[in-house]
Amino acid sequence: MDEVFIFWPIIIDGTLTTIKLTLASGVVALIISFTIGLSRLSRYWVVRAIATIYLEFFRGTSAIVQMFFMYFVLPLLGVFLPALIAGIVACGFNLGAYGSEVVRASVQSVGREQREAAKALNYTNFQLYRYVLIPQAIPVMIPSFGNLVIELLKLTAVASLITISDLTFMSQIIRVQTALTLEPLILIMVIYFILSSILVSGTKWLERYFSAGRNIHKSGGN
Repeated sequence: MDEVFIFWPIIIDGTLTTIKLTLASGVVALIISFTIGLSRLSRYWVVRAIATIYLEFFRGTSAIVQMFFMYFVLPLLGVFLPALIAGIVACGFNLGAYGSEVVRASVQSVGREQREAAKALNYTNFQLYRYVLIPQAIPVMIPSFGNLVIELLKLTAVASLITISDLTFMSQIIRVQTALTLEPLILIMVIYFILSSILVSGTKWLERYFSAGRNIHKSGGN
């Protein structure tokens, strides 16, 4: 194990790259989730159709194939993406498809009486979503989004296949240079577990925060 610890600098670099990839992909996935999820609820069938095609395509194809396409195939079409950007886009677009269903289902879970009350107040469609539906749907989304973030963290390991120097990529370097397999893999498993635990704790904190706000609102209403 001492031989593995000699490589701490690249392990730290790999961990930081994994964190950057997860956070950046998470932002992309969040934007995609709301864009596609709300588009699936649009009154215009063309918008719903485009959103559905996106959803089914990214849910129905492998994330690895999507990543390979963006890194290896797009350059053949004249579009050159750095490995890190290709990884961020692929992970974000893939998880965003799953997240869009969380957004759609959460918005639809808001009671019909809320929509009727907004209509009675002459709210526009934008005001309905901005002030009524989305604020009440967010607490419902958080647990599912938390699970997706954990999946995203694990998905980033695939990025090592397109030469991104993440945690998994660095463990392979250590394995090649030391001829050790068990030790570096155990080490990165522990690091992934720690990162996942931090994400779980953050998700629980957000869930408590938004639930507390909702409970206070309900108590005030009673």
